[in-house]
Amino acid sequence: MVATRKKITTTTIEQEKVVEKRALSSEETDEQQTTVVKKAKVTKKKTNVWTPFDPSLPNNMTFPTEFNIPEKPDHSIKIASYNVAGLAACIKKGFNTYVNAEDADILCIQEHKQNAPLSTAVDDKVYKYRYWAIDEKKGYAGVALFSKYKPSNVIYGIPGFETTTRGRVLSLTYPSFTLIGCYVPNAGDKLVRLPERQVFNDRMEKYIRSLQKEGKSVIWTGDLNVAHTPDDLARPETNQRSAGFTIEERTDFDKVLNPSKEDNLPGLIDTWRHFHPEQKGHYTYYGYRFKCREKLMGWRLDYFLTTPDLLDKVVSSDIRHEAWGASDHVPLVLTLKDVEL
Repeated sequence: MVATRKKITTTTIEQEKVVEKRALSSEETDEQQTTVVKKAKVTKKKTNVWTPFDPSLPNNMTFPTEFNIPEKPDHSIKIASYNVAGLAACIKKGFNTYVNAEDADILCIQEHKQNAPLSTAVDDKVYKYRYWAIDEKKGYAGVALFSKYKPSNVIYGIPGFETTTRGRVLSLTYPSFTLIGCYVPNAGDKLVRLPERQVFNDRMEKYIRSLQKEGKSVIWTGDLNVAHTPDDLARPETNQRSAGFTIEERTDFDKVLNPSKEDNLPGLIDTWRHFHPEQKGHYTYYGYRFKCREKLMGWRLDYFLTTPDLLDKVVSSDIRHEAWGASDHVPLVLTLKDVEL
């Protein structure tokens, strides 16, 4: 009987220890859960509020009904470039109001999406010389150049590759320079067209270099569909693999801006960046979604590039920030002095 009681007592003690151990374990778990909850509250990330780099810029959500554009200096010319994102729609929203106010000597438009020339695009008494590059795919791409002065030569597409580039490249030759109006292909959603884009980039660079070899001064303008540096878009950190900011596209753009390796021809100059080397927040494209225009959150995708020999003739390179709403892009303008048309 004694032995039995001892066994029962021992068993009871052991059971109490197990219960105590479980209770302790439960308390520790509760403590850990409390700690985790508290830690989660402390380390919870707050959503970053976007602050424009330059809040003084206009962020109008509709196209202006009038423009206050300064007169060009004496003995100078203006070339304007504008991605209209569908010319017919752009005209309905005020395109001609801008064109008349700007009164550029040459107007280059991209992405007009026309299947045939549009007679209401510009005043044919002002722009007597009108050239339309139309893509084979209906309602897609398209470049047009309207000029007050007759060029000595007109080239549609990239020579040797006209079939695939006819709706994207249009060149006019004048005594002082060759002007290339261009709409560079977009790399597409998930970069599905990046390989095609790189082929285009290569052919475009070779075309520009061929003109340089002939001793021609070159102006390359249009929607070139690349934000060259992190300063050329609002959020570079989250767009490393987005169309227009991939390392592949930016590297190809570098090739045009740097001296050519084969012939040591000088690189072209990004005129706007030349005059604004440290400026952030000045963009040419604001998407319609997510209130990008209202937030001044955009991309600089449109350019005027020139060969270095023209730089001393450049009076200014400007972005018409206020002219947003007829397209998701805004126009840009290059003013030159002492050039012959």
